[in-house]
Amino acid sequence: MENILLVINVILAILLVVLILLQKSEGGALGIGVSQDNFMFSRSAGDFFTKATAIIATLFIICSLSLTVISRQDLIPSTSVIDKIEENSGDEPEIPENND
Repeated sequence: MENILLVINVILAILLVVLILLQKSEGGALGIGVSQDNFMFSRSAGDFFTKATAIIATLFIICSLSLTVISRQDLIPSTSVIDKIEENSGDEPEIPENND
């Protein structure tokens, strides 16, 4: 199950990158030379890409969280680092006194 989710997660990541790169920039510098004829088509295509990006991003986050939950079940519970330090605090060597 974990391998299937991992493959799906990689595919969703690639799709997300492609969708983001296909979107038209909102900045003014890259939009130079766009005529009004293409404005209506680019707006509807932009809406599609925006919705598709939101859906793919949501699926990617859900898949990533699912992978985290599944992988946490395989971990062996252990004590924290702070608990280990507190346990070892009594094992410190004593400093010898200086006999002048």
